[in-house]
Amino acid sequence: MQKESSYRRDLINSLAGYKSLNLIGTKNEHGVTNVSPFSQIFHIGATPPLVGILFRPHTVERHTFENILNTGFFTLNHVTPAFYKEAHQTAARYEGSEFEGTGLEEEYLGDFHAPFVKLSPLKVACRLAERITLQINGTELIIAEIQDIYVDDKGLRKDGSLDLNALETVTNTGLDEYHIGQRLARLSYPKPGKHLEELL
Repeated sequence: MQKESSYRRDLINSLAGYKSLNLIGTKNEHGVTNVSPFSQIFHIGATPPLVGILFRPHTVERHTFENILNTGFFTLNHVTPAFYKEAHQTAARYEGSEFEGTGLEEEYLGDFHAPFVKLSPLKVACRLAERITLQINGTELIIAEIQDIYVDDKGLRKDGSLDLNALETVTNTGLDEYHIGQRLARLSYPKPGKHLEELL
């Protein structure tokens, strides 16, 4: 039975294909930091700038989720090949901070409450805006407003888009497989009867 359950879990988790991967950094009201890997993060809107994050049902202690609810702040941090194994290890259940447990270094920028991952080339400061519990299975949706963005110069194009290849952003599939993206092309805006152009 357990084998069937894990088989279904691994299959269903892989169906969506490549997913974004971020480390979420939080700090509780007592100053204890937390960092954990998340791949259920998605764009909601640009004006105001909003992102959504899905959390499993809140049936057991979940430090990241609870820290966000209690303080209202967290960070998103892209992962690179330089520390993807440490990022994976942050999913382990540490008694104290995962930063200390994995050797990842925390960083504070401006006066933002939550810690960033120092090695990350793209860091996003977020503030809790809304919490929604999905009735179908108890999954929790957190909607957050982006407060600040810190990105290495090599990864920011003049038009405001990101070059994730230059940033070496790691993606993942399922629960334990990691990938480096390889750009095929960047295409012009699609219009009927207009030939698509490859953009630089």
